[in-house]
Amino acid sequence: MSASREYDIADTASLAPGAARSVEVDGRRLALVHLEQEFFAIDDACPHRGGPLGAGFVKDCRVHCPLHGWGFDVTTGACDVRPDKPVRTYPVTVRDGRVWVTLEPRVGSAAVV
Repeated sequence: MSASREYDIADTASLAPGAARSVEVDGRRLALVHLEQEFFAIDDACPHRGGPLGAGFVKDCRVHCPLHGWGFDVTTGACDVRPDKPVRTYPVTVRDGRVWVTLEPRVGSAAVV
């Protein structure tokens, strides 16, 4: 059984509060969102048309897809427009001025020891 792994993905000063951006982590695209004093990571692709959520605008605790405006709660992944189309969220921690995300191993990938 493979264990989760943490990845250092950003400096906390590199993303202003109220902003989002796309990051690539272990071959996956995530949207990193900075709200006030907290950071969140969700899947970067909107389930509607694959729009990059990291390029969307942030309002309150939601990031909105730049293509058609679908909003996603960054704390839960819930979609405002289509509750049946959430995005996945990922655990994020901040240590020593760095943002870390925890990912489960991809299906079919070997465990890192």
